[in-house]
Order: sequence, then C-alpha cells, then structure tokens
Amino acid sequence: MSGNRPKSIGLIRRSALPALALLVVGTFAGHAIAGPNGLFAWRGYAQQLDVRKSELATLQAERAELKHKSALLDPRRADPDLADEMVRKDLGLVRSDEVVVPLED
Repeated sequence: MSGNRPKSIGLIRRSALPALALLVVGTFAGHAIAGPNGLFAWRGYAQQLDVRKSELATLQAERAELKHKSALLDPRRADPDLADEMVRKDLGLVRSDEVVVPLED
C-alpha cells in the first residue's frame, strides 16, 4: 500500500496545474458568456438602447419646443400674446370678469 502512495501523490501533483488552468479558463469563459458584460447581456443592452433612443427623441422634441418658446419671449421681439398668457398662467393673474380657456396641456 505504501508503494502506491508516492505514485498517487505524483499523479496529483502532475494533474494539479492543468486542473487549475482549466478552472481559470472555465471561469473566464463563463463570465464571457453569462457575465454582466457577456453574450447574454447583449440582448438587455439592445433593449436599453431602444428605450434610451425613444427618451432622447422625446427630450429633443421638448427641447425644440422650449427653444421656440424662449425665442418668442426674447425681450427685443417678444410675442405679446404669449407673454401675457404665460404671466397670467404662472402668476394666476386673472380678473373676475375673464374666462380662461386652456388650449394645451
């Protein structure tokens, strides 16, 4: 029995390094496939990209609308009707004999 013991220890020593290398390579391969930045995560990234593009389009439209309104409120050439509407809306300045009919919102 003691004669087999050195052979088994030698076998363990010879197979330890390849086993460790296989474990390291397997870990990296697993992360490359199923990790947070792996192949399976690409589908989630594509869906998030579509959502972000939609949000970007909405924000760009809102920005264009605000830019247009700010151009109309330029003190050098302000649209008096828009300025009056915004002041009354924001400050609540409505006389008792006026009726406010909101067209947007």
